[in-house]
Amino acid sequence: METGIEPVRFDTKIAVLLRDDLPTWQRLNMTAFLVSGIGQAVPEVIGEPYADADGTPYLPMFRQPVLVFVGPKETVTAAHRRAVARQLPLSVFTSDLFGTGNDRDNRAAVRAVGRDHLDLVGLAVYGPKNAVDKVLKGARMHP
Repeated sequence: METGIEPVRFDTKIAVLLRDDLPTWQRLNMTAFLVSGIGQAVPEVIGEPYADADGTPYLPMFRQPVLVFVGPKETVTAAHRRAVARQLPLSVFTSDLFGTGNDRDNRAAVRAVGRDHLDLVGLAVYGPKNAVDKVLKGARMHP
């Protein structure tokens, strides 16, 4: 019988990895953009809508925590390579996207560069915990 007080455990992980040499405003902005792709591509990660005691409705959010990591450029590049090799759902943010102002230009900026030459500043990945942990090897939790 479920009492509702048992801790909820997830066998999957949502993680964001950001380059550690960026200003805080860029890290925050990137995190929001990166996780939005996961919610769209993997709808089962989205929970039920919220409501307060007065019945005011609120949008649903992820059903599980989003863990944020940082690392140097080399760690982000290696994580990207491992996520692609494992075919995990992945979103990317390149340095070029800081100079664009809309989705169309963002997509064009990524499309203009080959996978191995992207100047990655962040990524978000979703998948089984152990696979995501392997992708993030060398990264550390964001302070």
